[in-house]
Amino acid sequence: MTAAGPDGLPMRVPAKNLPTHVRVHEVGARDGLQNEKTVVPTEVKAEFIHRLADAGLTTVEATSFVHPKWVPQLADAEELFPLLRDVNAELPVLVPNSRGLDRALALGARRIAVFGSATETFASRNLNRTVDESLAMFEPVVARAREDKVHVRGYLSMCFGDPWEGAVPIRQVVRVAKALLDLGCDELSLGDTIGVATPGHVVALLTALNEAGVPTSAIGVHFHDTYGQALANTLAALQQGVTTVDASAGGLGGCPYAKSATGNLATEDLVWMLDGLGIETGVDLGRLTATSAWMAERLGRPSPSRTVRALSHKES
Repeated sequence: MTAAGPDGLPMRVPAKNLPTHVRVHEVGARDGLQNEKTVVPTEVKAEFIHRLADAGLTTVEATSFVHPKWVPQLADAEELFPLLRDVNAELPVLVPNSRGLDRALALGARRIAVFGSATETFASRNLNRTVDESLAMFEPVVARAREDKVHVRGYLSMCFGDPWEGAVPIRQVVRVAKALLDLGCDELSLGDTIGVATPGHVVALLTALNEAGVPTSAIGVHFHDTYGQALANTLAALQQGVTTVDASAGGLGGCPYAKSATGNLATEDLVWMLDGLGIETGVDLGRLTATSAWMAERLGRPSPSRTVRALSHKES
């Protein structure tokens, strides 16, 4: 796909020991919007998702079938999902429990995600359960999804640090990660929910997971850019063989249950780096940038993505 940089930039200079292709797992429409205080109209969300797919993103997380009381922004899941039948992309949805799975399957969802925690405090605040109780809650959800041949992703939050508990031991993360895969999750997304990871920590966790029998092919990474480390951490993960990276168009998002969690890694910033490294994503950076600028206008504020700002400024 084409990049939107000036004069053919970024110049493609491949580096050694990196994958040739990366799948961008776009989370802007779900994780990006869930923390917005002003409710975004369903039609705007639908157009956002259509535009993201048209930009070449092959996986666009659409919404969450959580109770509206907990995430009011996503209360329109039943209204939104039918508007996406013609979207040319995989459309995963978050399901918190069996009731959420029922709702998702009734609308034809074929990819779901469950959302776990590596720490007890966040599990309590986010799921009102202990870590082990949350795993027990996910067990029938994952089992029934697999019976229906529905792809299951397991999100694991607080893998690198917790705002209440501080540093999170790597062995603790490995235990819960293995438990999610043992339940039957097809893939696992490691979340740096408050953005405190550094590259050495990323390498150490991925190494420990491999040593525990978790294959790199089953792992995706989900970095927040709180301390400006998201791209550095992503590069470290790529050097370890990871080929799935979560990102949010325009850098939207945070976490409503962890106040220190700022925006996700911006998809445009990720694609700019990957383009420069000669790594294929299938994403048209020009269309993606235009989409994020369009959504920023509807949210009434500029995009936090550095790449969106740089390219939008050049065009203006």
